[in-house]
Amino acid sequence: MKQKTIFTCQKCGSQSPKWLGKCPDCSAWNSLVEEAVIKSTHAARSIGGSLPVPICDVPPQTETRRPTGIGELDRVLGGGIVPGSLVLIGGDPGIGKSTLLLQAMHTLASVAGKVLYVSGEESASQTRLRGERLGASSRNLLILAENSLEAILNQAATLKPAAMVVDSIQTVWTSTLESAPGSVSQVRESAGKLMLLAKGSGIPVFIVGHVTKDGSIAGPRVLEHMVDTVLYFEGDGSHPFRILRAVKNRFGSTNEIGVFEMKQEGLCEVVNPSELFLSERPLGASGSVVTTSLEGSRPLLVELQALVTASSYGVPCRTTIGVDRNRLALLVAVLEKKVGLHLGGQDIFLNAAGGARLNEPAADLAMIMAVASSHLDKSIPPDTVIFGEVGLAGEVRSVTQPELRIAEAEKLGFKRCIIPAGSMKRLKKLGIRLEGVSTVQGAMDMVFES
Repeated sequence: MKQKTIFTCQKCGSQSPKWLGKCPDCSAWNSLVEEAVIKSTHAARSIGGSLPVPICDVPPQTETRRPTGIGELDRVLGGGIVPGSLVLIGGDPGIGKSTLLLQAMHTLASVAGKVLYVSGEESASQTRLRGERLGASSRNLLILAENSLEAILNQAATLKPAAMVVDSIQTVWTSTLESAPGSVSQVRESAGKLMLLAKGSGIPVFIVGHVTKDGSIAGPRVLEHMVDTVLYFEGDGSHPFRILRAVKNRFGSTNEIGVFEMKQEGLCEVVNPSELFLSERPLGASGSVVTTSLEGSRPLLVELQALVTASSYGVPCRTTIGVDRNRLALLVAVLEKKVGLHLGGQDIFLNAAGGARLNEPAADLAMIMAVASSHLDKSIPPDTVIFGEVGLAGEVRSVTQPELRIAEAEKLGFKRCIIPAGSMKRLKKLGIRLEGVSTVQGAMDMVFES
């Protein structure tokens, strides 16, 4: 009897009875791969196995978090590891995913008992070399070089570790499927069984996921829906700084970030990231301004750098790094219409220094001041911090939690803070000099009054 096959998209998991050059769902080219159809081996639930109950009668679950010993990782997780949680960590190759997890498991093993680290990409000796460099030498840190899911589950059931890491999910395969490791079917089935292990035994499981060229985690999107927490490691290979960001967290906020610095001995926590981002700031240079960004409960001071120069082409260039390009175009239009700066024939480049990424509108006023400073070739006083949202009418609007932003600026020695006039009403008297502005023109007059 001929075995039945089906074609599965390796990007989104869509299935087709015949091969197609372009996936009809996600429009990816040459992503459909032939896979054998295997009947599901999951046992059917008995009818009437569970009954609906009122939500007020459901017994509450008290989650006892266990700290990993790495403060920045605990911050992103929401305070520590929740028993039975399934955490997915993604990032570019070499960004530090395995390094961070090996350091965290070493610290956890010294206080919580046995920890299982499953390495599907490296041999046990290679993992030991990495551990020696990082100082991870605890006898409770157990290394298992294995790709078979059944063998991994057997070892986890025998050892009953305090936590488990699978590095990476794309290298794990199960014998119940005939498709190749890393395919949609293998990734989905392996993640599903690891989820059952975590929920059934209370063992927190960390899985590492590869990323594609566009930065998303490889495999089906259902993988991100199955797990409890999705963490992304961000960073540029030319910078030593790494940012760990939660994009999904069932046990905490998704706004928190953790900042690390890659050194010879591994990833080191950055307790004061604002000071790190401003450490190489040029003083007295035009186009440079300091603003604040709020990441969860953590305020960050970031330097914005702008360069405005005459364009050599018919269409001027607008290039940004770390900020939204469309937002820059909107603010440049406000500058031209409401202030009268002629930027139509100018190339504008805007960069958030240090590899930072600014997503909130509180950086609007600083972006405008940086562009105007470079265009006018007038420097902004280095002891000044600027933040505020800018509307299309040229007005400066209030932002959330100005007290935290101002306190961070005062802590780092800044003497002056230009903020929206609407935020001045809600602030108490502080040690830093506050100046409120209501329009972009008013901010220009105040900053470049000399």
